[in-house]
Amino acid sequence: MGTKSHKDRAPKNLRVGILSVSSTRSLKDDTSGHWIRHRAEKEGHQAVFHQVIPDDRAIIGRTVMECIAESRPDALLITGGSGISPKDVTIEAVEPLLDKVLTAFGPLFAQLSYEEIDSAALLSRATAGVVGRTLVFCVPGSLKACKLACKALIFPELGHMAAHLVE
Repeated sequence: MGTKSHKDRAPKNLRVGILSVSSTRSLKDDTSGHWIRHRAEKEGHQAVFHQVIPDDRAIIGRTVMECIAESRPDALLITGGSGISPKDVTIEAVEPLLDKVLTAFGPLFAQLSYEEIDSAALLSRATAGVVGRTLVFCVPGSLKACKLACKALIFPELGHMAAHLVE
């Protein structure tokens, strides 16, 4: 079956969770998380939770697993903590949880970022994978980066990817 057939048969309404990793933002001023929630709903998906958690490896790992177990989202979008500063530990917290890694996501995001921000794209460690039957995406915390990842990569393929997890 070709890509078009897969996409045509893919679910259109998925359960999406949003976690924002930040030690400075609250839920009220989580611009990127609110944008992701709004975009997910605009795409026809249901936002099943939206939380802001601190840049702490143990808290991130524990929260990811709890949210997946309790809310059973089809996709979990994590924004923030994916840079190279010492406090950026989202990738270190999430990578060990992944059953499968979507190895093309990071390079594709980096290429798209390079086209927008030139060599500063080197600082991104965006990654994606699967935990159980949940797609997990880790993207930078900036609103511009969230928009780029969601519009260009995540939402166009979300149903298609989710369909593969229930085969």
